[in-house]
Amino acid sequence: MNTALKIRSAWQAAVIAAAACLFVVLSPGPPAWPAQPTFPIGSRLGLVPPSGMAPSRTFEGFEDIAKNASIQFTTLPAVAYDQLEKSMVPEAMKKQGIDVDKREPMDVPAGKGFLLSGKQATDKGLIRKWLLIAMAGDVTALVNVQVPDGEAAYSDQVVRAALETLAVRERVPEAEQLSLMPFKIEDLAGFHVEDALPGRAIMLVDAPVDRKDETANAVLATRMFIAAQPGGPEEPSDRGNFARIAFDQIVGITDVRVQDAEPLRISNQPGYQTLAKAKDAKTGADVMVVQWLRFGSGGFLRMIGIARADGWVETLSRLRTVRDSIDTN
Repeated sequence: MNTALKIRSAWQAAVIAAAACLFVVLSPGPPAWPAQPTFPIGSRLGLVPPSGMAPSRTFEGFEDIAKNASIQFTTLPAVAYDQLEKSMVPEAMKKQGIDVDKREPMDVPAGKGFLLSGKQATDKGLIRKWLLIAMAGDVTALVNVQVPDGEAAYSDQVVRAALETLAVRERVPEAEQLSLMPFKIEDLAGFHVEDALPGRAIMLVDAPVDRKDETANAVLATRMFIAAQPGGPEEPSDRGNFARIAFDQIVGITDVRVQDAEPLRISNQPGYQTLAKAKDAKTGADVMVVQWLRFGSGGFLRMIGIARADGWVETLSRLRTVRDSIDTN
């Protein structure tokens, strides 16, 4: 190869190498996907929180403890939206100590809504406040944002950007709901979580064949209610009367005929069992009802199981499995 050809080849190689380097430098890289909403544990509502805020450990929402700023969620029935849309007007909010600067419509991924923004005087000083109310599927979402007046980190623009990402999930995963209980259930015996009151109680259920059928022939869902409650009788001799009063407070049943009421040990702790035949108040179907009270120091565990009378032997066995697997330590 002559000298001119060698120079030309070297020049072409240098150009190709330079172009490759330039491509690497200018290449945009992987696409930046939008941030996904964060759902606080146990909450059906979530959003992309502003930088500096993290899920709260004391309420449903997010907070920046250092800056005394928070975003709090409240979930209401879907029917509440129309009422709130009519009642949450600047004049009404002023009676609650909130001076509304503006009320405006705001559409969010979860559904339609409206936003109120303004200020409120508190014992800790003046705060900026935003209230978002949105119709989100089968719930009404109420989002309350509070920031100290003058806090630059949470400007109106930043807060609105977060609120515009409000999302609702269909249901809270069972593991999350169970983690919020003051007790641990080791064996669900095939039941599923239907509802939960964080820190207090949970409802387990078998999925019914047809929720819309409320006739006497409907297949009712077996339900088990479990709650940790404070107090209880101080004397063992008072437990029977205490159990009777508690059993009489069970709703949704009629024509109650108690079959058994006696003390028994539950997980090596003193307890009391009440067993009865009854009728379902809605359908008139024959049902069996069992209540177990497990007494401890400073409180007691209340467990109620309700199921159709036919198939009760097998159902009672499953209810006992759940009962005996509950750990309150």
